[in-house]
Amino acid sequence: MVVAGLLIKHCDRNGTMSDTSLDYVHKFWELSDRVLNALLFALIGLQLLVLRLSWAALWAGLVAVTVVLLARLVSVAVPLGLLRLRPADHTPHSLPVLVWGGLRGGISVALALSLPTAGPRDLLVGITYVVVVFSIIGQGLTIAPLVHRLGIAQVAAADEIGVT
Repeated sequence: MVVAGLLIKHCDRNGTMSDTSLDYVHKFWELSDRVLNALLFALIGLQLLVLRLSWAALWAGLVAVTVVLLARLVSVAVPLGLLRLRPADHTPHSLPVLVWGGLRGGISVALALSLPTAGPRDLLVGITYVVVVFSIIGQGLTIAPLVHRLGIAQVAAADEIGVT
């Protein structure tokens, strides 16, 4: 699938496709992405049925959520601080949105499920599930209210219509 995408992108670069063809190709890849993502989450959900989630994994997962958010804060704040040294327009309150909007999902769970069965695999898979569920439900459902509360939505809408 990746090779097919690269080949089609190469044809796109050469200008051999019409705008209509490019539109269909982009729609195909978007649909493929959504179908494969839905399949991945269905398989993750089925795995959740056989997962033995202990209280230790739940508590460790809650600690991991905090660690993941702090790591995201550091990994976003440092480059953002360096970018602010350059004279340019910067969106106010971008740090909280970038930190809170860093969602984790299918790849994290797929990597945890690929661990060998020996060792603390069940604990690591449980921790990963807690982090991903918090990310998708907690962060995913609250990012829009955060953007509206910080007033970024009004700034972006004003930029789109040309209001300064």
